[in-house]
Amino acid sequence: MFNALVVEKDEESGKTSAAVQEIGEDRLPAGDVTVAVEYSTVNYKDGLCIGPGGGLVRNYPHVPGIDFAGTVEASDDDRYSPGDKVVLTGWRVGEAHWGGYSQKARVKADWLVPLPDGLDARQAMAVGTAGFTSMLAVMALEDHGLVPGNGPVLVTGAAGGVGSVATAILANLGHEVAGVTGRPDTADYLKSLGATQIVAREELNETTKRPLEAETWAGCVDAVGGDMLARVLGQMKYGASVSAVGLAGGAGLPATVIPFLLRGVNLLGIDSVMQPYDNRVRAWGRIAKDLPMDKLEAMVHPATLADLPGLGRDILKGQVKGRIVVDVNG
Repeated sequence: MFNALVVEKDEESGKTSAAVQEIGEDRLPAGDVTVAVEYSTVNYKDGLCIGPGGGLVRNYPHVPGIDFAGTVEASDDDRYSPGDKVVLTGWRVGEAHWGGYSQKARVKADWLVPLPDGLDARQAMAVGTAGFTSMLAVMALEDHGLVPGNGPVLVTGAAGGVGSVATAILANLGHEVAGVTGRPDTADYLKSLGATQIVAREELNETTKRPLEAETWAGCVDAVGGDMLARVLGQMKYGASVSAVGLAGGAGLPATVIPFLLRGVNLLGIDSVMQPYDNRVRAWGRIAKDLPMDKLEAMVHPATLADLPGLGRDILKGQVKGRIVVDVNG
């Protein structure tokens, strides 16, 4: 028997409730590898799945947790053996498939990645999907020509999980980082991560009739979308790129094609859920090498399974700063 956060749905009212329960291995879903989970984390999707589901959860009862890291306990796949350290993000685990808010998880071997040298399970979950996505975004900008010295790199939603890690990575790589935030009280936090400039959300949150503005940014990691992304596209330097990783400001894009046609701006879509294995390994290797662990530790707030219902509500309200690391055995 082991503990898990189980979300149940009342069929009559349609309401969901989440609580820590003791369950047996016979309730785990089918899979090749059973993992003794050590740590998980909290993302926006987790907040949806802990609560009303947001259309992500297919069947109840359900165990959320889109990320986890731990030790292989049993494996029917030759790639993994008991004792191997592994990390999982994406593949709709924690949404359509039971996830990491549990002391044990059973998943397909294809979904796992060996934990790289230099990272332990706790650090991997301080990174989590948010940090993994951040590294994918930075790698995409580099693949399209971004190098230190090109000019300032903008990070929108900089105080959030993705933005925090992106800020730390970019600064560690030698870039001048401008962090956008709507919370003035996070300015010191962002500067501690390496941001050299703080941009108030209000400066970028309004659309403009001008399709092009002054060439300002050499690159951008955008977690906001909507009006802000449209505005930023018109401020990019010639040939610069934007990695689009989120839609906190809306899914619409009230923009013109002028920045693409007259400045050669690139809009790069970043998906972390179905990312191919080889690029996952590349990204985790870069994380172990290029993400300063002292900066990462400064973002971390510890939690246990019992804390998750409240944290799920908080993250949906935008009240979570940095990275939550959940000790599922705590």
